[in-house]
Amino acid sequence: MGKFVITKRTNGEFQFNLKAGNGQTILASEGYTTKAAATNGIESVKTNSQDDGRYDRKESSNGKPYFNLKASNGQIIGSSEMYESVAARENGIESVKKNAPDAETDDQTA
Repeated sequence: MGKFVITKRTNGEFQFNLKAGNGQTILASEGYTTKAAATNGIESVKTNSQDDGRYDRKESSNGKPYFNLKASNGQIIGSSEMYESVAARENGIESVKKNAPDAETDDQTA
């Protein structure tokens, strides 16, 4: 089962990563000024992860596929790693869909 891990950056911002059951990070958030905002971001990922239309499939400048997960207002709530292939990116999206809804939250800032 996946889990959300909340950490604090060196600049004081909070962020979260969604990790798959194998420990691999499958989605990373932006930085948030408060832990409450990061927690809201996690709830948004849980909700929006089930809608395929919320996944913005992209290609980086060096040709690597990746994706952003967007909220209903169009704001990016999480980004993937760079993948070696489109098929690997699609597997990453499926992993977020599978892991996000029931993922526990591991707050490592407490």
